[in-house]
This record gives sequence, structure tokens and C-alpha cells, in this order.
Amino acid sequence: MKIFVSAFFLVLALGFLQPAGAQSVIVESARFCKGDNPAWQKADFDDSAWQVLALDKDWFQQGVRNANAYGWYRLHVVIPSSLKGGVTGDILLDMGPIDDTDETWLNGHLVGKTGRNPKEEGGFEGKWDTPRRYVVSPEWVRWDEENVIAVRVYNGGEPGGFYAQPVNITRPELKDYAGITLERKGNECVATLSSRIKTGGTVEAQLRDVLTDELLSSKTWKVRPTGKKDLSFPQSFREGVRVVFSYRDDKFDDFLEANICAPYILTPPAPATPRYNGPLVFGVRPGSPVIFRLAFSGEKPMTYKAEGLPEGVVLDSGKGVLSGSVKEEGDYPIVFTATNAKGSTSASFTLKVGARIALTPPMGWNSWNCWGTSVSQEKVMASAVALINRGLADYGYSYMNIDDAWEADERAADGTILTNEKFPDMKALADWLHGNGLRLGIYSSPGSHTCGGYLGSLGHEEQDAKTWNEWGIDYLKYDWCGYNKVFAASSDRSTAAYMRPYVKMQQFLREQPRDIFYSLCQYGMNHVWEWGAFVDANSWRTTGDINDTWASLYDIGFVRQAGLHPYAGPGHWNDPDMLVVGKVGWSDKLWDSRLTPDEQYTHISLWSLLAANMLIGCPLDQIDDFTFNLLCNNEVNAVNQDILGHQAHQDVVEDNVQIWSRDLYDGGKAVGIFNLGEAVMPTLLRGALEKIGIEADTVRDLWRQKDIPTDSVYQIPSHGVLYVKVK
Repeated sequence: MKIFVSAFFLVLALGFLQPAGAQSVIVESARFCKGDNPAWQKADFDDSAWQVLALDKDWFQQGVRNANAYGWYRLHVVIPSSLKGGVTGDILLDMGPIDDTDETWLNGHLVGKTGRNPKEEGGFEGKWDTPRRYVVSPEWVRWDEENVIAVRVYNGGEPGGFYAQPVNITRPELKDYAGITLERKGNECVATLSSRIKTGGTVEAQLRDVLTDELLSSKTWKVRPTGKKDLSFPQSFREGVRVVFSYRDDKFDDFLEANICAPYILTPPAPATPRYNGPLVFGVRPGSPVIFRLAFSGEKPMTYKAEGLPEGVVLDSGKGVLSGSVKEEGDYPIVFTATNAKGSTSASFTLKVGARIALTPPMGWNSWNCWGTSVSQEKVMASAVALINRGLADYGYSYMNIDDAWEADERAADGTILTNEKFPDMKALADWLHGNGLRLGIYSSPGSHTCGGYLGSLGHEEQDAKTWNEWGIDYLKYDWCGYNKVFAASSDRSTAAYMRPYVKMQQFLREQPRDIFYSLCQYGMNHVWEWGAFVDANSWRTTGDINDTWASLYDIGFVRQAGLHPYAGPGHWNDPDMLVVGKVGWSDKLWDSRLTPDEQYTHISLWSLLAANMLIGCPLDQIDDFTFNLLCNNEVNAVNQDILGHQAHQDVVEDNVQIWSRDLYDGGKAVGIFNLGEAVMPTLLRGALEKIGIEADTVRDLWRQKDIPTDSVYQIPSHGVLYVKVK
């Protein structure tokens, strides 16, 4: 049973809201003050004059401007003695993630700290997406009396503070004391079990078939895991096998489980004969350059022809690249044909010449999630060459976007933006890409400087737009964070104030004689999806930055995108951020994505359903077969590129199950059945579909590219998905 407490009415409400034997207390709001003072940690400090903020919204959303600064929350709460007891006698402060660092006290006792503040050794390290779960000794609790939880927060740029949930005061769970991690060592899987308390229990290791969940073998141990203990399962790590370790403790009702498996490829190989994998439409404004590469997979070399090309557009029959321009508005039906030694294939296509571009979400690559500020022209070219040679361009990936860190330290004497030494010739890079049917993107900010401290466009908007046109830029990511100082200097918090810097740049982009995809990067502030189309943006970020963890993927994908489907459509798209598959690192030190193979299938499936920007974040010259097949499933990508442009909506949320679906141009429907829990979920497909009003005997499994019966039970792995199309 839970009780709810608001800071305003804490003392009065507690008397009748708290039932006997309450097992948790929920605190929904707290008193707040900007600044920093050690006295604010003390229980007897008088904070009655402080303002009150909700804990499920960041302070920026509640009118507090406090970038790159400290702020304090103080929660006054009576903790009932009914929380005493349990296995350890401790209590738990479950506070959710905090933006960006925190130090937390209970009645003047420091109980937890996450992240590093700027003046600490090693410098600032934000932990905005890390849940705070602090175990508190019962001797520090004032039972059945008022307690003060004081939280010092440092915010490295807006938004700032608590933002995800109320504070839950309850008893700790097993996971608050013990943990289990898995690691591959050769062909063995080694589990490390650790515990901070004296306890004992049973560990079971299982080998299961990754597709059917059939038990292949198992082993059990009796353990007392105080400290750390390693347990090895020989010959357990191989393709097609999932290793599951579970620990059941003698004292706790819950259990710990972890699993690991080698990457497994579900996408069938593409045929050697030509197959068209690209969008069915492409939009261009009258007179703007047409830059389009025909996306045919199959054995190379290949020759191409096109019937119905409008006047002014030509096809390079060897590269399969359309170029030129069209003066007259209209829809131009074209038939592409690709031929190789194995055969010939044709595909119908429409070139739409008019005011609207970005008729399907952009597909391509961005440098940030792999290279961060260590990006260079050489690294961009390496990924561009790999995009073509490895075959990703055969699946519609066409944008090569440079993120932050291309800018010189100073502008030219006349104010022209310059590139730094890492980018010796931006125009030559654009020309090479255009000659191969690819497009070049760039990054800037409406502030004086970018997030990385490089020059922004403030005061030079028109000049920069002209320079980008001269270079041949086709995509602009325009990032808010450098604009914070300008915004903070004004008291205007209207929607118009959020729109102002983006309207200004778009005015100059539209004056250029080329199409420049306009991407707003402002993290979803002021419900950008409600007005992004009115500033003529082609996409807008709906959240903060993603990283390669399940917590980040879950929050950004399954929480933040729910309900946004009315705002997406041809020409303007919700953007939940870039992909985190393959190698990532945000620097010159890369690692394999920490998302499990199952989580990566979920990632791509959900982004496909969301009609999201599909911008790859790994170095393409280092891409492995698993990641390539994850990104190059033509049936999955066809849902993302569906010309109806309907974003999926969240149909079912039940326990650990979510079902999302979207309508498709051909009258079909794409459906993702997601298992967000920690254990494999047997699912009767027919029953899942009936929950959203669908009756069908067979459906198309999009990852396996085969028809499957709906009257069968399918094993959906932890954090995995069953992704189907109803014909």
C-alpha cells in the first residue's frame, strides 16, 4: 500500500492519508531554492519561504532558469514506523534520475551521491539518466515524525533537477544490496555475483535457444555471495544461444536475473538479383538540385535506367544517381530498372516537385554518437565510402551529417564562418558526396557558441546560410544549448520566444537556391512538436540525448514518444534522437553498444514504427555483420519510409508489455509487441493482436521476412520484440 504526500499539505494530510501498515510513502513535491549553501542540508533550516516544485517535472518546465548552477530541494515527510523491519531494517529513497548530479542528505546525514560537480577532482560528470536509489540506515530515521530529505543538485545546462517521478520511500529490494553481471571470456560466460550484506541463496545457469527459448542445459550452485563471487558456465557463449543466470536469495522474495547472448542475425540475405529498397517518393522544390541515389541491392556491377524523367533531370546509368533540377511543380511518375548478371528488376517511383521536402524520414549517418568532437573530414569520408561499398546506400541511407566540432576558432574578417584544420575542404567533400548521390549535413546553434564550445550562428544567420549553400550543405541540425544565455536574459517564456531563433534561421535557409533539411535540436522544450511545423522545420528532437543503455532507450522511446503521433507526417517528423547500434563512444575511444542484441532489435523496430529519423551513429567502416543486417532489413525500413507517414501510437500498456502500431499506405498495419520485462515472455500472437482489434490467421514477421501463424505461442526475449505486419 502507498500513501501520497504533497509538500504544501504534508502535516495535515498525513493524519488521514496514512493507513496503518503503509509499505511506502510517495512525496510528489518539494521546496526549492536556487544557489548553494551548506546550511541547507540541515534538518532544522527554515525553508518556509522557498517555492514549491513538482518532482516529476524538471525545474526549467516550472519556470526556473538555473543553467550551470546549483539548486537545492528539501522534502519534509513523516516516515511511518510501519516501514521498520524487513530483511535489513533499512529504508530506501527511490528518487529516479536527476539532472545532472546530486548529493542527498536525510536529517543532515549524507546518504548518497551521484555524478561529479565541477570543482571536484576529474571535473564535471553529469549522470542525468542514472536512477537514484539510496539505502538509508534506520538509525538516521525519525520514525513517525517529520524528516527532512535535502538534495543538492548541480545542473550542467537546462533543463535541471528532478524530472521523472515522485520520491518513493519504501523498503529496499534485493537489487539494492546485490547484483549480478555477465561477461564473455572466450567460449565461457562468467557471472559475477556480489552482495553488500551477509546472505545466501541459489544460482541457476541456463543455456536456451535464442529463438525458441528451448532449455538446452542447466547448472545450479548454492552460494553465499558476500563480497564477490565468479561462476563460470563452460562452452556457453555461441551464436544462437542465450545464457541466463538467476539468483534467488533465502531472505528476499524477489530474485536477480541477467542474460547474455551473442549477436544473432534474423534478416535473410538479400537476393543476388536486383531489389529496390528505397523510398517510393522524393520531394524537391522547384529549381533546387535533385540529389537522389537509386537504392538497389544485388550483385554488382549493376546498370540503371529510368523511364519518365522530367526535363532537367538526368540519370548516371553506371552509378544510379539522379541529378539536375525541375522548374515546374508537379508529380512525375518514374520507373527505375536495375540490371546485373543475375537479372533485372523495375520499381515505380514518384518525384514530387513542390513546396514540401522530406516526404519520408531522413536516413543516413551522423558523426556525434561515435566520434563526438574528434570528428574529421577523413573520418566522414571513411564512413561515406563504406556507406557505398558496404551496401548501406543500397537501402536508402543517403545523408552524411557532420555534427559539432567542424568550426574554426574565429570567423574571417568579413564574418564568414570557417572550417578548422580537421576539415580542409568542405565544398570538395560535398561535391564528392553529391556525385555519388549522397547528401551532406552540418551542425550549428542559434547561440554564440555550440554545445561543444565552437562558434555558433548568433548574429550571422544569413551569412551562415549563404555559406552553407555555397558549400553544398543539404541538412542543418540547429542545436539550442548555446542559445541558453540569450534566452535566460529575457523574461519572455511564450511559445513565440522558443520559436524566435528557429524562425530567424529558417527565413534565410528558404532564401537559398537549394533544399536544406531543417532539424531542430532543442530536446522537446515547450512541446516543440506542437509548433515545429509552423517554423517550417522538417524534424524536431522530442527528448534529451540518447545513450547506449536500456534505461535511456526505454525512457526516450517508450515513455517520451507516447502520444506524439498526431504531430508527425510527410515533411515534418518527431525525432527521438540518433541510433546507438554498432560502435559508439562520443570520442576517439569506441566500444560496442551496451544494448543487448534483443534491445537493438527493439531499438530499430520502435524507430521504424515511430517514423523516426534513421541516422546511424557508428563508424560505418567498422560495421559488423550483425549491425549491417539490423540496419538493412528492407521490410523493416519500408515501414519507416512508408509514404502515408503515420507515426505509431501506443495501443497497449500492461505490466511489462507494450503494443505499438501504425497504419500503412497499402492498407496494412505494422505492429510491435514489446517485452519490457526481465524474463522471456511467451506470447499467443492471436491474443496480442485481438487486444488492438485485429483478427488474422497469418501475419508477416518483418525481421525474419516470412509469414507466421497467429495461433502459435512465440517467445519474446527480455527487452525484445515481435515485429509483424498485418496484410
